[in-house]
Amino acid sequence: MLVIKMFLMSIITAIQRTRHKVVISKEDLNMFRGSQVLTDDPAVERARSAHRNDLENILPYLIIGLLYVFTDPNTTAAMWLYRIGAMARILHTCVYAFVPVPQPARAICFFTTAGIMVYMSVRVFIHFF
Repeated sequence: MLVIKMFLMSIITAIQRTRHKVVISKEDLNMFRGSQVLTDDPAVERARSAHRNDLENILPYLIIGLLYVFTDPNTTAAMWLYRIGAMARILHTCVYAFVPVPQPARAICFFTTAGIMVYMSVRVFIHFF
């Protein structure tokens, strides 16, 4: 689910670029008439930032989650950790890229996933070392 979300963020960024008629380089101007080269459109930058944040957080979460599976965790607990972590990341994107909500909304979402990653990391460390 989180990998699909990361892929969708690329599409959302492209939609924002099209909607706001913003291209990233001069050679793209021929393809999109009436567009301008901008690197600081707020809507596009918000979508790009949310996507970058996903790359920085979801990939480590998936790797740690995979290693966590090899510790033979309680199935129910692991399932809830994955569900809560995925929902926190999806909610993080919603309150950041789609419907901007003031802090601490993003911080709560971030630290929820970070806390789960710390827990899983400790379990992996204890199990393998």
